Amino acid sequence: MTHTPLRPQDIEVFTEAITHYFSASTGELASVRSAYLLERGGPVIWNDFNGLIEISGDYQGSVCFSAPRALLSHVLLKMGESVFTDERHGDIVGEIANTLSGRARRHFGEGLGISPPRLLDYPNTIFEVQAHSLPYAIPLRWHGYEANLGVHLEACGGDK
Repeated sequence: MTHTPLRPQDIEVFTEAITHYFSASTGELASVRSAYLLERGGPVIWNDFNGLIEISGDYQGSVCFSAPRALLSHVLLKMGESVFTDERHGDIVGEIANTLSGRARRHFGEGLGISPPRLLDYPNTIFEVQAHSLPYAIPLRWHGYEANLGVHLEACGGDK
């Protein structure tokens, strides 16, 4: 089986999805910086809350949205929420990861299988890496808060 890394235009889909999510849910744009490859052994993207979507089908890998509690509280406030529990923060980080993955499905096609979101609890979470290529980090800034979208995804082809 062959594994094809993502192209720059594929990564752009995720950048646009972040911009759209913050605009639609809060009425304000997030400042999305340039994506970069996370080298093996390099710094790990990790924050207070980390929502993971596992990808299967024509593509394999994962999409993870990692954000600090304060950013998520501010998003919830902008959405009219008044409850700021750990459970609600976990729900919103998973919802963001799921929404971004769903928008990516429009670009990649229905062959992009998306799992329900799950909350990662480092260091207690065991996570099996599905993709062979290096992951991308897409940093964003919103209201002075820093967050990241991790995209570890590749196309799967048949045997050649």
